[in-house]
Amino acid sequence: MAKRERVVRMSVELPLWRALTGYRVLTTLYALALFANGYAKFERPWVGIGYLAVLTLWNAATLPRVAGAAACTKRFLAIDLTVVLAGILLTPLADLDAQHIDGPTLPSIAAAGAVLACAIKGGWRWAAFASSLVAVANIVERAHPTRDTFHNVLLVWIASIAIGYIVEVARASEATLARALEIEAATRERERLARDIHDSVLQVLAMVQRRGSALGGEAAELGRMAGEQEVALRTLVSSGMVATSRASEDAANGAVVRVVEVPDEPDERAQLYGAGTVDLRSLLAPHAGSRVSFAEPGAPVLLAPAAARELAAAVSAALDNVRRHAGEAARAWILVEDWGDEVIVTVRDDGPGIPAGRLEKAEGEGRMGVALSIRGRLRDLGGTAELISVPGQGTEVELKVPRGKAGRHG
Repeated sequence: MAKRERVVRMSVELPLWRALTGYRVLTTLYALALFANGYAKFERPWVGIGYLAVLTLWNAATLPRVAGAAACTKRFLAIDLTVVLAGILLTPLADLDAQHIDGPTLPSIAAAGAVLACAIKGGWRWAAFASSLVAVANIVERAHPTRDTFHNVLLVWIASIAIGYIVEVARASEATLARALEIEAATRERERLARDIHDSVLQVLAMVQRRGSALGGEAAELGRMAGEQEVALRTLVSSGMVATSRASEDAANGAVVRVVEVPDEPDERAQLYGAGTVDLRSLLAPHAGSRVSFAEPGAPVLLAPAAARELAAAVSAALDNVRRHAGEAARAWILVEDWGDEVIVTVRDDGPGIPAGRLEKAEGEGRMGVALSIRGRLRDLGGTAELISVPGQGTEVELKVPRGKAGRHG
């Protein structure tokens, strides 16, 4: 089972939602105070009373909705925006002089609460849309808008867009911080496992290798196998596979809880590495041994699962050719390179090389190992397989897979 480490931290959006909650309460009270202070000038005060009663009840009932992003849905934002737009457009009906006097509307500055909710929830684009609707409503309500009218709506428009942009930047920073915490937690877990393995399993395998070599016979073969497993295990321990995390948000307190999982098996890694990707390193690392060296990047090499499996199978076929034609004593090297737009895997050996014309002769005799197992697989992935061999100097197979095509494979 995977080891888990909980990383609990406060969401960067939580203070903004709390401030918005307080803003809606205070601005609702402010709108009520303004109406009470100017009650005598309203020709139809019952319109204002009815609207402000609805606004007060709506804001009081929906305070939990603006406590976090999860509860603040698109449907709620649409209704909330409709309530404030209705209040702005009803102002001339309650006060016949409102279209000629640059006074406050019925919702007054409480109208900005709906715009700010859109900004925090959806970023600057949502803020621009909501503030534009409020601006149009204010201009229509005035009939003869003054310079102060344009000044006020422009101020709300710019301020809401700026807040929305800040929210988007904060979210991006939060994601970067989360990734850093994941890597740190996974690194600590890997170091702990490495210490435990070094103090137990690796030392036992090393002792078996030494004693087996000293005893000779069947024990020597057992020692050789133990040595290969020691090298393979050291490679896996030092590779440092770091999985992505699953995150959940606690709506009650706004804390973000991320569970960082450090997988133990390649299949488990494939499930954790995100939407339809698998780390190629986890599929190639088991090939490492006393006669096979494995060099990899420090970061995950992510490919679509089917593409990663086909590429790993091509590498296995190349190593099989090394053992079959270069002998058990030959050494091999696997090099993985991630160039962003393509992934390159090179398999090189120090065997005697392939004589000229041997591959063509093998294909003519029906032995299609290189043609089908290697080149065929790479062709299906949209990639290429190049084989370079110099008699007496070994063989090198270079496998190239364009990431775009590999990502769509399978």
